[in-house]
Amino acid sequence: MFDSKEISEFCKNYEICDAHAHIFPEKISVKAVSSIGNFYSLPMTCKNGISDELIEYGSKIGVTHYLVCSTATVPHQVESINTFIMNECKLHPEFVGFGTLHPDYENIDEEVDRIISSGLRGIKIHPDFQEFYIDDDKAEKIYSAIEGKLPILIHMGDPRYDYSRPKRLESVMKAFPKLDVFAAHLGGYERWDEAVTCLFGKNIHFDSSSSLEFLSVDYARDIIRGFGPDKIFFGTDFPMWDHYSEIQRFMRLGLSDDENKKILSDNFKKYFNL
Repeated sequence: MFDSKEISEFCKNYEICDAHAHIFPEKISVKAVSSIGNFYSLPMTCKNGISDELIEYGSKIGVTHYLVCSTATVPHQVESINTFIMNECKLHPEFVGFGTLHPDYENIDEEVDRIISSGLRGIKIHPDFQEFYIDDDKAEKIYSAIEGKLPILIHMGDPRYDYSRPKRLESVMKAFPKLDVFAAHLGGYERWDEAVTCLFGKNIHFDSSSSLEFLSVDYARDIIRGFGPDKIFFGTDFPMWDHYSEIQRFMRLGLSDDENKKILSDNFKKYFNL
């Protein structure tokens, strides 16, 4: 790993944006973080998951902007979660907020209109938590409502489940070719071989979150260059991982200066017109 001086010098050379961070209301944050850790059987680096903690961790590497989101695990949570994200974005101008939808939520079109009018910039879904297949008919209600209007960040992968495997996203993109997709975790957490097979060359963006800890340096670098550095966004998956550790994992890749600039901030700022 790198010493503190090397990390500090690296971070001074680049603006950094975090394209994948979760935040929760303070009254449920500790429970929410614990539940995520239990779901993945992984120790959570950050224990709270509130906005102030996110900013505190991000400040250690100079993060300037954060894509923040949360997921409605049941339909009745959709509106309250979206209102929470809306309010947090008003309090924190460095936040780019993504709302959430659930395929069993009844008022999808109306909520999409509210999301857009509030200034939120996209939708986040987590099919494993929400228990639906991303290429299932009932998921099409979401895609139809947002295609051409909002991007969608999809949790991808996990070999324990079949809901969000990369080959299903390949089917979604065939059915909705204008859908603007961010495929989290380099296209498929612990299903990276399948992501490489199914998603190379597709009009999809990817984030690096919850990937670099598990991939070899060479394979991670090959995936990033295969997808194309113009399509990759740096992300931490906070509170799963902290920013200081995640930037070290990114530094190990030994990417070029131009690749670093694109992935760490330029792609994010260009996409969201910041």
